[in-house]
Amino acid sequence: QVQLVESGGGLVQAGGSLRLSCTASGISFNIVPMGWYRQDPRNGRELVAIITAGSSTNYADSVKGRFTISRDTAKNTGYLQMNSLKIEDTAVYYCWTYRAGQGYWGQGTQVTVSS
Repeated sequence: QVQLVESGGGLVQAGGSLRLSCTASGISFNIVPMGWYRQDPRNGRELVAIITAGSSTNYADSVKGRFTISRDTAKNTGYLQMNSLKIEDTAVYYCWTYRAGQGYWGQGTQVTVSS
């Protein structure tokens, strides 16, 4: 059974930083892609960043240069380092992975950026 557990969300002032973590069980991050999505009431769910099994990364234009996706395969944990946070980054952030035709989601962690 695949489980993804996010942590690290919270309240931060604009310009600040947060690091989200996603710990997986039942699946190995070194052989599957993993990514971060976010959802807010205005924009629905959007892809923020993704890292492939081959360690290639891709980012939404809105976060390029500010966010960094990475993973520690020894800990089977993925990360999203978020710097220079903006109010519009406020959302619920979800960890995602994919294997054999099926996607898996974490429960989400709230990130709130205040002015």
